Amino acid sequence: MVLERISELRDRVLNKPVGYTLVWLGLPMMMVQLVNISYNLADSYWLSKYHPYALAVPRQIWPTFMFINAIAQGLMSANLALISQYVGAKLYDEAKRIFTYFFSATLFLNTTAVTIFYLTRKWIFLWLIKVPPEIYEDVLVYSGIISLDILFAAFTFTYTTLFQSIGDTRTPSRIAVFSSLMNVILDPFMIHGLSIGDIEILKPMGVAGAAIATVISRFLGLALFITVVFKKYSVFKPRITFRFDINWIKKCIDIGLPVSIMFATNSLAFMFQNRLVNEFGSSAAAAFSIGFILSDLADAVLWGFTFAVSTMIGQALGAMDFNRAKEVARKSLIYIASGSAAGSTLIYMFRDKLILFFNPEELTFIYANKFIELFSFSIPFFAIFFIGMSVGRGSGHTRFPTLLGIVRLWILRIGLGYLLAFYLDLKLNGVWISMSLSNFVGGALMIPWIINAKWATPVISRGPHAKVSTRFS
Repeated sequence: MVLERISELRDRVLNKPVGYTLVWLGLPMMMVQLVNISYNLADSYWLSKYHPYALAVPRQIWPTFMFINAIAQGLMSANLALISQYVGAKLYDEAKRIFTYFFSATLFLNTTAVTIFYLTRKWIFLWLIKVPPEIYEDVLVYSGIISLDILFAAFTFTYTTLFQSIGDTRTPSRIAVFSSLMNVILDPFMIHGLSIGDIEILKPMGVAGAAIATVISRFLGLALFITVVFKKYSVFKPRITFRFDINWIKKCIDIGLPVSIMFATNSLAFMFQNRLVNEFGSSAAAAFSIGFILSDLADAVLWGFTFAVSTMIGQALGAMDFNRAKEVARKSLIYIASGSAAGSTLIYMFRDKLILFFNPEELTFIYANKFIELFSFSIPFFAIFFIGMSVGRGSGHTRFPTLLGIVRLWILRIGLGYLLAFYLDLKLNGVWISMSLSNFVGGALMIPWIINAKWATPVISRGPHAKVSTRFS
Protein backbone atom coordinates (compact mmCIF):
# COMPACT_ATOMS: atom_id res chain seq x y z
CA MET A 1 0.00 0.00 0.00
CA VAL A 2 2.80 2.42 0.85
CA LEU A 3 4.54 1.78 -2.47
CA GLU A 4 1.28 2.16 -4.40
CA ARG A 5 0.56 5.46 -2.66
CA ILE A 6 4.01 6.86 -3.48
CA SER A 7 3.86 5.59 -7.09
CA GLU A 8 0.48 7.25 -7.56
CA LEU A 9 1.86 10.57 -6.29
CA ARG A 10 4.91 10.20 -8.55
CA ASP A 11 2.78 9.58 -11.65
CA ARG A 12 0.69 12.65 -10.96
CA VAL A 13 3.76 14.87 -10.48
CA LEU A 14 5.38 13.63 -13.70
CA ASN A 15 2.44 13.25 -16.08
CA LYS A 16 -0.18 15.91 -15.37
CA PRO A 17 0.04 19.35 -17.10
CA VAL A 18 2.58 21.68 -15.51
CA GLY A 19 0.06 24.35 -14.53
CA TYR A 20 -2.28 21.81 -12.96
CA THR A 21 0.52 20.09 -11.04
CA LEU A 22 1.94 23.39 -9.85
CA VAL A 23 -1.45 24.30 -8.39
CA TRP A 24 -2.08 20.77 -7.03
CA LEU A 25 1.24 20.73 -5.19
CA GLY A 26 1.58 24.43 -4.46
CA LEU A 27 -1.92 25.43 -3.34
CA PRO A 28 -1.76 23.53 -0.02
CA MET A 29 1.63 25.09 0.74
CA MET A 30 0.30 28.52 -0.21
CA MET A 31 -2.55 28.02 2.26
CA VAL A 32 0.05 27.16 4.89
CA GLN A 33 1.86 30.39 4.15
CA LEU A 34 -1.37 32.37 4.42
CA VAL A 35 -2.10 30.76 7.79
CA ASN A 36 1.48 31.44 8.92
CA ILE A 37 1.07 35.06 7.87
CA SER A 38 -2.19 35.17 9.81
CA TYR A 39 -0.28 33.93 12.83
CA ASN A 40 2.44 36.57 12.30
CA LEU A 41 -0.23 39.23 11.98
CA ALA A 42 -1.95 38.07 15.16
CA ASP A 43 1.36 37.74 16.99
CA SER A 44 2.42 41.24 15.97
CA TYR A 45 -1.00 42.67 16.79
CA TRP A 46 -1.13 41.22 20.32
CA LEU A 47 2.49 42.14 21.00
CA SER A 48 1.87 45.71 19.81
CA LYS A 49 -1.06 45.94 22.23
CA TYR A 50 1.20 44.73 25.02
CA HIS A 51 3.84 47.37 24.19
CA PRO A 52 4.36 49.47 21.01
CA TYR A 53 7.91 48.15 20.52
CA ALA A 54 7.28 44.53 21.56
CA LEU A 55 6.39 43.53 18.00
CA ALA A 56 10.00 44.24 17.00
CA VAL A 57 11.32 41.45 19.26
CA PRO A 58 10.67 38.40 16.99
CA ARG A 59 12.30 40.19 14.02
CA GLN A 60 15.47 40.66 16.10
CA ILE A 61 15.64 36.89 16.66
CA TRP A 62 14.89 35.83 13.10
CA PRO A 63 18.41 36.19 11.60
CA THR A 64 19.94 34.06 14.38
CA PHE A 65 17.18 31.49 13.85
CA MET A 66 18.17 31.46 10.18
CA PHE A 67 21.88 31.13 11.05
CA ILE A 68 21.33 28.14 13.33
CA ASN A 69 19.17 26.44 10.72
CA ALA A 70 21.78 26.97 7.99
CA ILE A 71 23.04 23.40 8.41
CA ALA A 72 19.49 22.03 8.38
CA GLN A 73 18.70 24.07 5.23
CA GLY A 74 21.73 22.62 3.48
CA LEU A 75 20.71 19.10 4.46
CA MET A 76 17.15 19.83 3.32
CA SER A 77 18.32 21.02 -0.10
CA ALA A 78 20.62 18.06 -0.66
CA ASN A 79 18.15 15.45 0.50
CA LEU A 80 15.18 17.00 -1.29
CA ALA A 81 17.14 16.66 -4.53
CA LEU A 82 18.25 13.10 -3.72
CA ILE A 83 14.95 11.75 -2.39
CA SER A 84 12.78 13.38 -5.10
CA GLN A 85 15.10 12.16 -7.86
CA TYR A 86 15.18 8.63 -6.44
CA VAL A 87 11.38 8.68 -6.27
CA GLY A 88 11.27 9.89 -9.87
CA ALA A 89 13.59 7.01 -10.83
CA LYS A 90 11.42 4.51 -8.83
CA LEU A 91 14.41 3.69 -6.59
CA TYR A 92 12.32 3.76 -3.43
CA ASP A 93 14.69 1.74 -1.23
CA GLU A 94 17.38 4.32 -1.95
CA ALA A 95 14.99 7.10 -0.94
CA LYS A 96 14.32 5.27 2.34
CA ARG A 97 18.06 4.90 3.03
CA ILE A 98 18.73 8.57 2.32
CA PHE A 99 16.00 9.68 4.74
CA THR A 100 17.55 7.65 7.58
CA TYR A 101 20.84 9.52 7.12
CA PHE A 102 18.98 12.82 6.82
CA PHE A 103 16.99 12.37 10.04
CA SER A 104 20.01 11.24 12.07
CA ALA A 105 22.25 14.07 10.88
CA THR A 106 19.55 16.65 11.69
CA LEU A 107 19.29 15.30 15.24
CA PHE A 108 23.03 15.45 15.94
CA LEU A 109 23.87 18.73 14.23
CA ASN A 110 20.90 20.87 15.27
CA THR A 111 21.00 19.81 18.90
CA THR A 112 24.61 20.99 19.03
CA ALA A 113 23.84 24.26 17.20
CA VAL A 114 20.88 25.15 19.44
CA THR A 115 22.94 24.52 22.59
CA ILE A 116 25.68 26.86 21.37
CA PHE A 117 23.11 29.55 20.50
CA TYR A 118 21.49 29.38 23.93
CA LEU A 119 24.83 29.80 25.69
CA THR A 120 26.05 32.70 23.50
CA ARG A 121 22.85 34.65 22.81
CA LYS A 122 23.62 37.49 25.25
CA TRP A 123 26.79 38.36 23.34
CA ILE A 124 25.03 38.02 19.98
CA PHE A 125 22.25 40.49 20.77
CA LEU A 126 24.34 42.94 22.78
CA TRP A 127 27.40 43.27 20.53
CA LEU A 128 26.65 41.78 17.13
CA ILE A 129 23.10 42.97 16.48
CA LYS A 130 23.10 45.87 18.96
CA VAL A 131 19.48 45.47 19.97
CA PRO A 132 17.94 48.78 21.15
CA PRO A 133 18.11 48.96 24.96
CA GLU A 134 14.32 49.35 25.24
CA ILE A 135 13.78 45.77 24.01
CA TYR A 136 17.09 44.06 24.94
CA GLU A 137 15.77 42.20 28.01
CA ASP A 138 12.68 41.07 26.10
CA VAL A 139 14.89 39.77 23.29
CA LEU A 140 16.93 37.72 25.77
CA VAL A 141 13.82 36.21 27.33
CA TYR A 142 12.23 35.47 23.96
CA SER A 143 15.40 33.95 22.48
CA GLY A 144 15.95 31.68 25.48
CA ILE A 145 12.51 30.12 25.16
CA ILE A 146 12.47 30.06 21.37
CA SER A 147 15.64 27.91 21.37
CA LEU A 148 13.38 24.88 21.79
CA ASP A 149 11.33 25.98 18.80
CA ILE A 150 14.48 26.13 16.67
CA LEU A 151 15.17 22.47 17.45
CA PHE A 152 11.57 21.37 16.84
CA ALA A 153 11.50 23.39 13.61
CA ALA A 154 14.51 21.48 12.25
CA PHE A 155 12.64 18.17 12.57
CA THR A 156 9.48 19.72 11.14
CA PHE A 157 11.52 20.83 8.11
CA THR A 158 12.94 17.30 7.84
CA TYR A 159 9.50 15.70 7.59
CA THR A 160 8.21 18.45 5.32
CA THR A 161 11.14 17.75 2.98
CA LEU A 162 10.31 14.03 2.94
CA PHE A 163 6.63 14.59 2.17
CA GLN A 164 7.45 17.25 -0.42
CA SER A 165 9.95 14.94 -2.14
CA ILE A 166 7.40 12.19 -2.67
CA GLY A 167 4.77 14.67 -3.88
CA ASP A 168 2.51 14.80 -0.80
CA THR A 169 2.12 18.47 0.09
CA ARG A 170 -1.32 18.12 1.63
CA THR A 171 -0.28 16.25 4.77
CA PRO A 172 2.39 18.77 5.88
CA SER A 173 0.01 21.58 4.92
CA ARG A 174 -2.74 20.28 7.20
CA ILE A 175 -0.29 19.84 10.05
CA ALA A 176 1.18 23.31 9.54
CA VAL A 177 -2.30 24.86 9.47
CA PHE A 178 -3.18 23.09 12.73
CA SER A 179 0.06 24.26 14.36
CA SER A 180 -0.39 27.87 13.25
CA LEU A 181 -4.03 27.99 14.32
CA MET A 182 -3.02 26.68 17.74
CA ASN A 183 -0.52 29.50 17.92
CA VAL A 184 -3.14 32.08 16.97
CA ILE A 185 -5.49 30.75 19.67
CA LEU A 186 -2.83 30.64 22.39
CA ASP A 187 -1.20 34.01 21.65
CA PRO A 188 -3.65 36.48 23.27
CA PHE A 189 -3.91 34.43 26.47
CA MET A 190 -0.18 33.76 26.76
CA ILE A 191 0.74 37.40 26.03
CA HIS A 192 -2.01 39.27 27.91
CA GLY A 193 -3.09 36.65 30.42
CA LEU A 194 -6.56 35.36 31.23
CA SER A 195 -8.91 36.51 33.97
CA ILE A 196 -12.48 35.56 34.80
CA GLY A 197 -13.95 38.30 36.93
CA ASP A 198 -11.46 39.00 39.70
CA ILE A 199 -9.81 35.60 39.34
CA GLU A 200 -6.52 35.64 37.44
CA ILE A 201 -6.14 32.26 35.76
CA LEU A 202 -3.07 33.08 33.70
CA LYS A 203 -0.68 35.95 34.31
CA PRO A 204 0.33 38.25 31.41
CA MET A 205 3.70 37.07 30.07
CA GLY A 206 4.32 39.46 27.16
CA VAL A 207 7.02 38.32 24.74
CA ALA A 208 7.72 35.25 26.90
CA GLY A 209 4.12 34.18 26.38
CA ALA A 210 4.45 34.62 22.62
CA ALA A 211 7.53 32.39 22.62
CA ILE A 212 5.88 29.73 24.79
CA ALA A 213 2.83 29.66 22.49
CA THR A 214 5.13 29.13 19.50
CA VAL A 215 7.02 26.27 21.19
CA ILE A 216 3.83 24.48 22.25
CA SER A 217 2.30 24.81 18.78
CA ARG A 218 5.46 23.61 17.03
CA PHE A 219 5.77 20.60 19.34
CA LEU A 220 2.17 19.56 18.69
CA GLY A 221 2.77 19.84 14.95
CA LEU A 222 5.90 17.70 15.18
CA ALA A 223 4.02 15.07 17.20
CA LEU A 224 1.39 14.95 14.44
CA PHE A 225 4.10 14.53 11.78
CA ILE A 226 5.55 11.53 13.60
CA THR A 227 2.08 10.01 14.07
CA VAL A 228 1.23 10.36 10.37
CA VAL A 229 4.56 8.87 9.30
CA PHE A 230 3.97 5.79 11.46
CA LYS A 231 0.45 5.34 10.09
CA LYS A 232 0.73 6.44 6.45
CA TYR A 233 4.39 6.05 5.45
CA SER A 234 5.64 3.50 7.96
CA VAL A 235 8.77 2.69 5.94
CA PHE A 236 10.00 6.22 6.70
CA LYS A 237 9.45 6.03 10.47
CA PRO A 238 12.31 7.66 12.43
CA ARG A 239 15.48 5.62 12.56
CA ILE A 240 18.76 6.81 14.03
CA THR A 241 22.10 5.64 12.68
CA PHE A 242 25.66 6.51 13.61
CA ARG A 243 27.02 5.07 10.36
CA PHE A 244 26.76 7.40 7.38
CA ASP A 245 27.54 6.40 3.80
CA ILE A 246 30.56 8.32 2.50
CA ASN A 247 28.87 8.94 -0.87
CA TRP A 248 25.86 10.47 0.88
CA ILE A 249 28.18 12.76 2.85
CA LYS A 250 29.89 13.83 -0.39
CA LYS A 251 26.53 14.57 -2.03
CA CYS A 252 25.42 16.60 0.99
CA ILE A 253 28.63 18.60 0.85
CA ASP A 254 28.43 19.13 -2.91
CA ILE A 255 24.72 20.08 -2.98
CA GLY A 256 24.00 21.26 0.55
CA LEU A 257 27.18 23.06 1.58
CA PRO A 258 26.62 26.00 -0.83
CA VAL A 259 23.09 26.38 0.56
CA SER A 260 24.32 26.19 4.17
CA ILE A 261 26.98 28.79 3.41
CA MET A 262 24.38 31.03 1.80
CA PHE A 263 21.99 30.73 4.75
CA ALA A 264 24.78 31.29 7.26
CA THR A 265 26.20 34.32 5.45
CA ASN A 266 22.73 35.64 4.66
CA SER A 267 21.70 35.36 8.29
CA LEU A 268 24.80 37.31 9.27
CA ALA A 269 23.84 39.86 6.63
CA PHE A 270 20.36 40.10 8.13
CA MET A 271 21.92 40.59 11.56
CA PHE A 272 23.93 43.50 10.17
CA GLN A 273 20.78 44.72 8.42
CA ASN A 274 18.96 44.68 11.76
CA ARG A 275 21.90 46.49 13.29
CA LEU A 276 21.77 49.05 10.48
CA VAL A 277 18.05 49.65 11.03
CA ASN A 278 18.50 49.68 14.82
CA GLU A 279 20.87 52.65 14.45
CA PHE A 280 17.76 54.74 13.79
CA GLY A 281 15.95 53.68 16.97
CA SER A 282 13.02 51.58 18.13
CA SER A 283 10.52 53.29 15.79
CA ALA A 284 12.63 52.24 12.82
CA ALA A 285 12.89 48.68 14.18
CA ALA A 286 9.10 48.53 14.57
CA ALA A 287 8.58 49.92 11.05
CA PHE A 288 11.02 47.34 9.66
CA SER A 289 9.02 44.54 11.30
CA ILE A 290 5.72 45.89 9.97
CA GLY A 291 7.17 46.27 6.47
CA PHE A 292 8.32 42.68 6.38
CA ILE A 293 5.00 41.37 7.66
CA LEU A 294 3.24 43.17 4.80
CA SER A 295 5.86 41.95 2.31
CA ASP A 296 5.18 38.40 3.47
CA LEU A 297 1.53 38.95 2.58
CA ALA A 298 2.54 39.85 -0.97
CA ASP A 299 4.84 36.80 -1.06
CA ALA A 300 2.15 34.29 -0.08
CA VAL A 301 1.97 32.92 -3.63
CA LEU A 302 5.76 32.72 -3.84
CA TRP A 303 6.38 30.64 -0.72
CA GLY A 304 3.71 28.06 -1.54
CA PHE A 305 4.42 27.39 -5.17
CA THR A 306 8.21 27.42 -5.08
CA PHE A 307 8.03 24.27 -2.94
CA ALA A 308 6.17 22.66 -5.83
CA VAL A 309 8.86 23.72 -8.30
CA SER A 310 11.57 21.83 -6.41
CA THR A 311 9.50 18.64 -6.26
CA MET A 312 8.49 18.73 -9.93
CA ILE A 313 12.00 19.40 -11.19
CA GLY A 314 13.58 16.81 -8.88
CA GLN A 315 11.23 14.02 -9.94
CA ALA A 316 11.44 14.97 -13.63
CA LEU A 317 15.23 14.80 -13.58
CA GLY A 318 15.12 11.50 -11.69
CA ALA A 319 12.83 10.13 -14.42
CA MET A 320 15.24 11.51 -17.08
CA ASP A 321 12.48 13.74 -18.47
CA PHE A 322 14.63 16.80 -19.14
CA ASN A 323 12.09 18.62 -21.30
CA ARG A 324 9.55 18.38 -18.49
CA ALA A 325 12.04 19.86 -16.01
CA LYS A 326 12.77 22.81 -18.32
CA GLU A 327 9.07 23.41 -18.95
CA VAL A 328 8.40 23.47 -15.20
CA ALA A 329 11.10 26.11 -14.69
CA ARG A 330 9.92 28.38 -17.52
CA LYS A 331 6.23 28.28 -16.70
CA SER A 332 6.83 28.67 -12.97
CA LEU A 333 8.80 31.81 -13.70
CA ILE A 334 5.78 33.36 -15.41
CA TYR A 335 3.04 32.13 -13.08
CA ILE A 336 4.68 32.81 -9.72
CA ALA A 337 6.21 36.18 -10.61
CA SER A 338 2.81 37.35 -11.91
CA GLY A 339 1.07 36.28 -8.72
CA SER A 340 3.69 38.02 -6.60
CA ALA A 341 3.28 41.21 -8.65
CA ALA A 342 -0.47 41.19 -8.00
CA GLY A 343 0.10 40.72 -4.27
CA SER A 344 2.64 43.52 -4.01
CA THR A 345 0.30 45.89 -5.87
CA LEU A 346 -2.48 45.22 -3.36
CA ILE A 347 -0.14 45.83 -0.42
CA TYR A 348 0.96 49.13 -1.96
CA MET A 349 -2.64 50.25 -2.49
CA PHE A 350 -3.74 49.55 1.10
CA ARG A 351 -0.47 50.30 2.90
CA ASP A 352 -1.78 53.16 5.08
CA LYS A 353 -4.58 51.15 6.69
CA LEU A 354 -2.37 48.09 7.12
CA ILE A 355 0.41 50.02 8.87
CA LEU A 356 -1.99 51.82 11.22
CA PHE A 357 -3.50 48.46 12.18
CA PHE A 358 -0.21 47.54 13.88
CA ASN A 359 1.17 50.79 15.19
CA PRO A 360 -0.42 54.26 15.20
CA GLU A 361 2.80 56.01 16.31
CA GLU A 362 3.54 58.82 13.83
CA LEU A 363 7.26 58.18 13.30
CA THR A 364 6.77 54.43 12.90
CA PHE A 365 4.01 55.11 10.35
CA ILE A 366 6.26 57.44 8.32
CA TYR A 367 9.12 54.93 8.27
CA ALA A 368 6.91 51.94 7.39
CA ASN A 369 5.05 53.86 4.69
CA LYS A 370 8.29 54.80 2.95
CA PHE A 371 9.49 51.20 3.27
CA ILE A 372 6.44 49.91 1.38
CA GLU A 373 6.66 52.67 -1.24
CA LEU A 374 10.28 51.84 -2.05
CA PHE A 375 10.27 48.08 -1.53
CA SER A 376 6.93 46.67 -2.70
CA PHE A 377 7.54 46.74 -6.46
CA SER A 378 10.80 44.83 -6.12
CA ILE A 379 8.98 41.84 -4.62
CA PRO A 380 8.25 40.12 -8.01
CA PHE A 381 12.00 40.13 -8.68
CA PHE A 382 12.57 38.54 -5.30
CA ALA A 383 10.05 35.91 -6.41
CA ILE A 384 12.13 35.27 -9.54
CA PHE A 385 15.27 34.95 -7.43
CA PHE A 386 13.55 32.45 -5.16
CA ILE A 387 12.27 30.42 -8.12
CA GLY A 388 15.91 30.07 -9.16
CA MET A 389 16.74 28.86 -5.65
CA SER A 390 13.98 26.25 -5.94
CA VAL A 391 15.22 25.13 -9.34
CA GLY A 392 18.67 24.71 -7.83
CA ARG A 393 17.33 22.70 -4.91
CA GLY A 394 15.24 20.36 -7.03
CA SER A 395 18.05 19.76 -9.51
CA GLY A 396 20.83 19.63 -6.93
CA HIS A 397 22.76 22.43 -8.70
CA THR A 398 22.94 25.06 -5.99
CA ARG A 399 26.22 26.89 -6.56
CA PHE A 400 25.11 29.75 -8.83
CA PRO A 401 21.97 30.61 -6.82
CA THR A 402 24.08 30.51 -3.67
CA LEU A 403 26.74 32.86 -5.03
CA LEU A 404 24.11 35.25 -6.36
CA GLY A 405 22.29 35.19 -3.01
CA ILE A 406 25.45 36.11 -1.11
CA VAL A 407 26.30 38.96 -3.51
CA ARG A 408 22.71 40.20 -3.43
CA LEU A 409 22.72 40.59 0.32
CA TRP A 410 26.28 41.49 1.28
CA ILE A 411 27.19 43.86 -1.56
CA LEU A 412 23.86 45.38 -2.53
CA ARG A 413 21.76 45.21 0.62
CA ILE A 414 24.39 45.67 3.37
CA GLY A 415 27.31 47.41 1.64
CA LEU A 416 25.17 49.73 -0.46
CA GLY A 417 22.83 50.24 2.50
CA TYR A 418 25.61 51.60 4.71
CA LEU A 419 26.88 53.75 1.83
CA LEU A 420 23.49 55.30 1.09
CA ALA A 421 22.39 55.66 4.71
CA PHE A 422 25.53 57.20 6.20
CA TYR A 423 27.92 58.39 3.49
CA LEU A 424 25.27 59.85 1.20
CA ASP A 425 23.17 60.78 4.26
CA LEU A 426 19.93 59.26 2.96
CA LYS A 427 19.45 57.79 6.43
CA LEU A 428 16.73 55.15 6.69
CA ASN A 429 15.57 55.73 3.10
CA GLY A 430 19.01 54.58 1.99
CA VAL A 431 18.43 51.27 3.75
CA TRP A 432 15.06 50.81 2.06
CA ILE A 433 16.51 51.71 -1.38
CA SER A 434 19.38 49.22 -1.07
CA MET A 435 16.96 46.45 -0.08
CA SER A 436 14.81 47.17 -3.12
CA LEU A 437 17.79 47.27 -5.51
CA SER A 438 19.07 43.95 -4.17
CA ASN A 439 15.79 42.31 -5.22
CA PHE A 440 15.77 43.89 -8.69
CA VAL A 441 19.35 42.87 -9.45
CA GLY A 442 19.06 39.37 -7.94
CA GLY A 443 15.91 38.57 -9.91
CA ALA A 444 17.21 40.00 -13.19
CA LEU A 445 20.43 37.96 -13.01
CA MET A 446 18.58 34.76 -12.11
CA ILE A 447 16.38 34.80 -15.24
CA PRO A 448 19.06 33.75 -17.79
CA TRP A 449 20.34 30.99 -15.49
CA ILE A 450 16.83 29.52 -15.24
CA ILE A 451 16.17 29.80 -18.99
CA ASN A 452 19.55 28.39 -20.13
CA ALA A 453 18.85 25.23 -18.10
CA LYS A 454 22.42 24.05 -17.60
CA TRP A 455 21.12 22.77 -14.27
CA ALA A 456 18.98 20.12 -16.03
CA THR A 457 21.11 17.08 -15.12
CA PRO A 458 20.33 14.63 -12.27
CA VAL A 459 22.69 14.21 -9.30
CA ILE A 460 21.65 10.74 -8.11
CA SER A 461 23.79 7.64 -8.54
CA ARG A 462 22.43 4.80 -10.68
CA GLY A 463 25.06 2.26 -9.68
CA PRO A 464 24.91 -1.55 -10.03
CA HIS A 465 23.11 -1.96 -6.69
CA ALA A 466 20.35 0.54 -7.45
CA LYS A 467 17.21 -1.31 -8.54
CA VAL A 468 13.75 -0.09 -9.46
CA SER A 469 11.60 -0.94 -6.44
CA THR A 470 8.53 -3.15 -6.60
CA ARG A 471 8.32 -3.24 -2.81
CA PHE A 472 10.13 -1.80 0.20
CA SER A 473 12.75 -4.04 1.73
